[in-house]
Amino acid sequence: MAEAAELEAPEKAEGADAPAAGAPEAAPAGANTDQPQPSAEPAAEAAPEGEGNVAPIIVKKIVGGHGGAHGGAWKIALADMMTAMMAFFLLMWLLGATEADKRKSVADFMRASTSHSIIEMGRNSGSGGILGGQSIIDPEAMPAPPRQTAMMERVTPRSEGGPTENNPADRTGSGSLDEDAKRKEAQEQQEQDNFDKLERELKQKLAQSKRFENIKDQVQFTREKDGLRIDILDKADFAMFGLGTSKLLPRSEALVAEVAAAVAKLDNKLAVRGHTDSIPFGPGDDRSNWSLSAERAESTRAALEKRNIPSSRFAKIEGVADTIPFNSKDPADPRNRRISVTVLHKN
Repeated sequence: MAEAAELEAPEKAEGADAPAAGAPEAAPAGANTDQPQPSAEPAAEAAPEGEGNVAPIIVKKIVGGHGGAHGGAWKIALADMMTAMMAFFLLMWLLGATEADKRKSVADFMRASTSHSIIEMGRNSGSGGILGGQSIIDPEAMPAPPRQTAMMERVTPRSEGGPTENNPADRTGSGSLDEDAKRKEAQEQQEQDNFDKLERELKQKLAQSKRFENIKDQVQFTREKDGLRIDILDKADFAMFGLGTSKLLPRSEALVAEVAAAVAKLDNKLAVRGHTDSIPFGPGDDRSNWSLSAERAESTRAALEKRNIPSSRFAKIEGVADTIPFNSKDPADPRNRRISVTVLHKN
């Protein structure tokens, strides 16, 4: 029996979990563990090649590149950037090529447009300024009229005069504000239509008259924050006044008469302004371009008054000398000598 047990033990050891290749064998029972054990490296080198010594298989997966660059999104971003840059440089070029007086006119027109915009403010809360608003519990601020409940009746701020279903009379305040805003907008639109009609009729009359055939382009129209400005410009072969004087010449007096006939159809106030070039008076002369521009403005006002423009319609008469030139690049340009008649806004 002892021999049979010894024969089965090696077979079971071979069929059971065998020690790993190269690992040191376990010491037999009762063996002296203090003695040095032989190294496992020679045993590993002497081990025959088998399944335990197979070299690892390395699988290298190569993913195709450049796939993200062909999506097309970068092209859209580049096109947007190039469009914005082109618009910016075009704007810079236009600003550089435009005269200072025309740039000022465009700026005045834009300021006038924004100043007439209507912004309705909430009247139940907020500061009343551009950030003014309404209370979130105000029925007017809701998208649909609420049905009054006990909870809603308790939280509605009665002290602020908010409209409710039980007190619809409070809504008349907002209605009157809307009507005033609509009325003001209608008046402004009517005034713009009157200005358009005045400009169109005066241009047509000057174009049809042979007397003004050579000087019709000397009358220019500009929309600004104060109203419609009518400029009568000098040029090399045309002058409104004699040299250094405030006396209107015959052709310029007839031109002022046409302007008077056009503005007489409206009841807006008028402002007259005189301009000169930068050429000073000679030494020893007590006069200056300031006095000359003011005298020419007064002369124009008197000529307009003779053509059935009542004196009560004149709001301002002023002379600005050469401080607001038509052509800032050339102070001696004859177009800097001009008379401006502005049809003022009513409001």
